[in-house]
Amino acid sequence: MGERTFTCGLDAAIAVMGGKWKGLILFALQDGPLRFGELRRAVGTISERMLILQLREMQTAGLLHREVYQQVPPKVEYSLTEFGRSLNDAMAPLGAWGEDHLERIEAIPFE
Repeated sequence: MGERTFTCGLDAAIAVMGGKWKGLILFALQDGPLRFGELRRAVGTISERMLILQLREMQTAGLLHREVYQQVPPKVEYSLTEFGRSLNDAMAPLGAWGEDHLERIEAIPFE
């Protein structure tokens, strides 16, 4: 990914988030590291392929740390970096707004 100029801070933040899964992954990791299977269960209906893609993108962006433990069987854990935690903190008010208006939002006929 090359350099990009953003029109504002919100534009930059949305570029890092890039869809619904990254926010859910960040939320799932807020209390500490998780293994791939734990993360998939925590996120919900995400496919294994999509989770792998999202984790790679988030790692490239510096939001996640991937720790590989050299043991048999291999163990891999994902955790938030300081950058990822700061984005999670920034999203918390948006999540609270969503909770406050959940019933109204669920009634919107999204296409």
